[in-house]
Amino acid sequence: MMKMPPYADLLGLIVEKDDAGAPMLMMPFQTDVLGRPGFLHGGAISGLMEMAAIVALHDALEGEGGGEIKPINVTVDFMRGGRDKETRSKGVITRLGTRVANVEATAWQDDPAKPIAAARMNYLIVRS
Repeated sequence: MMKMPPYADLLGLIVEKDDAGAPMLMMPFQTDVLGRPGFLHGGAISGLMEMAAIVALHDALEGEGGGEIKPINVTVDFMRGGRDKETRSKGVITRLGTRVANVEATAWQDDPAKPIAAARMNYLIVRS
């Protein structure tokens, strides 16, 4: 597993595995990720999803010899307020091309079928 960026440490992110063995991230609740009282800050939720996308992409690239990635763009949709509890996110690669990858990520708290936010990200790939 790759070493995550320092921002992942700031958020306290923990790498877990889903039922299929794919990487998934968990952000424990802490006061450092609060925005308005009782709710997570949108930047913390967005950062969680970005890190989940990066972990999923690095995991996929490891199987193909590795590579470096550089973000092209990120679009985030907030669906409901994140409350003061554990939050999880998983990145799903929708296209892994030679030079560009498209990744989607969702963040949820109690039920993956009820996300609190979703993101679409495009990355430039420089293969090893």
